[in-house]
Amino acid sequence: MTEFTLNAEIRSDLGKGASRRLRRNVALVPAVVYGGEAAPQSISLVAKDFAKLLENEASFSHVLSLNVAGKAENVLIKALQRHPSKGFVLHADFVRVVAGQKLTAHVPLHFINEETAVGVKQQGGEISHVVAEVEVSCLPKDLPEFIEVDMAAVEVGHIVHLSNLKLPKGVELVALAHGNDLAVANIHASRVKEEGAAE
Repeated sequence: MTEFTLNAEIRSDLGKGASRRLRRNVALVPAVVYGGEAAPQSISLVAKDFAKLLENEASFSHVLSLNVAGKAENVLIKALQRHPSKGFVLHADFVRVVAGQKLTAHVPLHFINEETAVGVKQQGGEISHVVAEVEVSCLPKDLPEFIEVDMAAVEVGHIVHLSNLKLPKGVELVALAHGNDLAVANIHASRVKEEGAAE
């Protein structure tokens, strides 16, 4: 499993103006760490280091080791506030991970066997992805990097739901626990073929 480490400094200058100065003057990203037994803590991260970490999709579904002023703690990325047009991170929220205590996290879906799916290869259909990630609940040690969605046996007109996903041991889907069996993907008849038939 990939190890992710991030260095941070304690931030004492708080407020919107301070956050703006931080971003502008020193290329730092203001952030907050909360959860667990400890009090919330305001920190700052080096923008370019954080941007590099975020390039790896797995960083969103991994427990990160956050070094704050020489003290390491395990955290998850909980929320990112991005610049509306430029896309860089304006603010980050991290939640502390406590061993033996369940956490919720967003995990990406990896769709496999799309080209060879029955509905595509034999029936000429097209695949539509409805969601790209799911929210899971599990212990930190069971947190998966991603969840595979096998499209091999899916036919035209069929929908893959959350209940169809094969989950790793100890992992639950939050939506399913609330009774929402949402659609994940489907295979529909190709529009090109439909238009050709209509003509």
